[in-house]
Amino acid sequence: MDIQRAATALMEAEKEKKPIAPFTSSPEEKISVDEAYQIQLHQVHHKVNNGAVIVGKKIGLTSKAMQEMLNVNQPDYGHLLNDMIYEEGDTISLSRFIQPKIEFEIAFVLKKDIKGPGVTLQDVIEATDYIVPALEIIDSRISNWQIKFEDTVADNGSSAGAIIGKTTTKLDGLDLAGIHMNVYRNNELLDSAVSAAVMGNPAEAVAWLANALGNYDISLYAGEVILAGALSKAIVIEDGDTFTAEFEQLGSVSATFKNSR
Repeated sequence: MDIQRAATALMEAEKEKKPIAPFTSSPEEKISVDEAYQIQLHQVHHKVNNGAVIVGKKIGLTSKAMQEMLNVNQPDYGHLLNDMIYEEGDTISLSRFIQPKIEFEIAFVLKKDIKGPGVTLQDVIEATDYIVPALEIIDSRISNWQIKFEDTVADNGSSAGAIIGKTTTKLDGLDLAGIHMNVYRNNELLDSAVSAAVMGNPAEAVAWLANALGNYDISLYAGEVILAGALSKAIVIEDGDTFTAEFEQLGSVSATFKNSR
């Protein structure tokens, strides 16, 4: 697998809004999970060298619902850059994306660095400043979402943006595994879930991430936002949609999407 060529193809697809064929469908070239992460990192390094700033990470495929969608049994991750972050209540232009979907998550904001291997759930709790409700916009630079695990890894975990709620909650005395969530689309109840859907406890997902990144000598840093993974299935975003996720004890987060004319 030509790492640089694959990374360039994904960045061109993102820029031109023209998706490419899955890497996993090529009979000439095989792609490994390690190569897929190298493709992801190549894009991140290119964007950072051109002025972008890494502000956090996203964990994907942490819930049974999302793993079943891709027929995998392990999480993945991607990087969050400063130009991917939106404010609570923003109206977001769909023209920035190719085939966007939305996920509903809990985000951890760190107060100290953590780095694998050997990071535990307790380490994550001690390193967390607070948590907030969040929405993640996922998008695929791969045609028609015809992705396998290696495709989404190479494509930055299919991440495209995040809306971070304004209500912050400390972890003291909080049952991280028992947080209930209701999701609304255009004020109609769409779905419900509980935070235990994310690897039994969202903090376990963050620990997994720290250990997985340790394999590439990457740390999670103080101040970073970590999207811990979707509590429920991803939903296709349509013009005019307003999504709101209400989390028991954590408050809510919402965003509206419009086609720009």
